[in-house]
Amino acid sequence: MFAEYGVISYWSYLIGAIFIILVPGPNTFFVLKSSIAGGLKNGYVAASAVFIGDAVLMFLAYAGVATLIKTTPLLFNIVRYLGAFYLLYLGCKMLYSTFVQKTRQQNEQEIHKGDVFRRALVLSLTNPKAILFYVSFFVQFIDINYASPGTAFFILASTLEAISVCYFSFLVISGSYVTQWVKTRKKITRIGNSLIGLIFVGFAARLATLQS
Repeated sequence: MFAEYGVISYWSYLIGAIFIILVPGPNTFFVLKSSIAGGLKNGYVAASAVFIGDAVLMFLAYAGVATLIKTTPLLFNIVRYLGAFYLLYLGCKMLYSTFVQKTRQQNEQEIHKGDVFRRALVLSLTNPKAILFYVSFFVQFIDINYASPGTAFFILASTLEAISVCYFSFLVISGSYVTQWVKTRKKITRIGNSLIGLIFVGFAARLATLQS
């Protein structure tokens, strides 16, 4: 399928892309946390930032910048440690807001919408897993001898974004229902936020200790 457009083994790519997206990562937990904390609107704001971040990384992969990051240890380490530091910051902030800060009277869903988008976008752009995916996996399914490899790239990129839309929509909708169920159960909410915060700290530690 799509072989006439320079795509190699489309169905293999589709299966691989689905499994890679389904593997829980920082973006997954941040979108889920945003939808639980702020409902559908915040969840989709976070998800849209992830989509934009993915589009930027795919463009960089096509332009060859991602390959430079992979082949140059210094650049890759900069991205890796930047992502690790940001994950640590998010995780600690979640834990701090759960155990230290008092309950806020303002409507966080409206106040922090811009922050949610910015955090999700930075998280997506500094995700080494995504960069390595686009370099090591994504471009393998493009026939470089095809007259217009950009067409194949667009097909694969559109497929990936479609899978992401379906997956993150499921997370956002599920998270919003969880919000309705736990909004009067403050202890459950605190436990959930604490677990997600610890997961983010764990991701930060894992990324910081990856071998180059």
